[in-house]
Amino acid sequence: MASAVLRAVARWYPVPLVLAVWEVLSRTGAVSKRLMPSLVEIAAAVGAAMDNGDLLFHAGISLGRAAAGYALAIVAGVLLGVAMARSRLFDALFEPLFSFGYPVPKIALYPVFIFAFGLGSLSKVMLIFLECLYPITVNAFYGMRGVDRVHVWAAENMGATPRQVFWRVLLPGAAPSIFAGLRVALPISLIVVIITEMIGESRGLGYYISYASASFEYATAFAGVAAVAVIGFTLDRLLVWLRNRVIFWERGAAFIGAA
Repeated sequence: MASAVLRAVARWYPVPLVLAVWEVLSRTGAVSKRLMPSLVEIAAAVGAAMDNGDLLFHAGISLGRAAAGYALAIVAGVLLGVAMARSRLFDALFEPLFSFGYPVPKIALYPVFIFAFGLGSLSKVMLIFLECLYPITVNAFYGMRGVDRVHVWAAENMGATPRQVFWRVLLPGAAPSIFAGLRVALPISLIVVIITEMIGESRGLGYYISYASASFEYATAFAGVAAVAVIGFTLDRLLVWLRNRVIFWERGAAFIGAA
């Protein structure tokens, strides 16, 4: 029991440490309370926003947009990555697009997406989809390519059909890399939705934070930031939980944040 407590403290101590430093800087006046309100003020702003329903409403809008783009990226990215790994034709067609396009910040294309899809949710969902597509596809591709050929040959020598080799050897072998891509893409979906909601939008946490900041209601703005952090942390924990259930044979392997 004591060792478990010590491990938890050793793992999570940066969080209370940062919060303590924040509170000290705010209360001592080292940083203006307008720019860095105390945690008590932020907690009060969270409570007020929860009571009137504003925070839940805007969080629901942002979460729905992020989930839609992320889900589309999962389907397209895994399928495309597997196809590129399994087919030289697909690899030749799409590999240059990913090589040249990966370093480009897709957020720079947001004006184009606005022109094509309008200022509503669709432009945001499509940009989230594009941003998340790259890490998911690349990880699925290298995961599939990285499967030990000895396992494939062993399955074939035992009489496995190509379909059985794919579902029972290749896909399970690539699953750790695929989940790594999903975990990389998850926070990207939240980052993109918050940024895009700050531009010409009247709903979502990005708008909520931007409007509160413009109104000099910094405690309210940080309440929105806290909501983003809680949502991101919760979704990451859920993904890690799912990963450990799906890839059960690696449950004891090292995976950052899986403990």
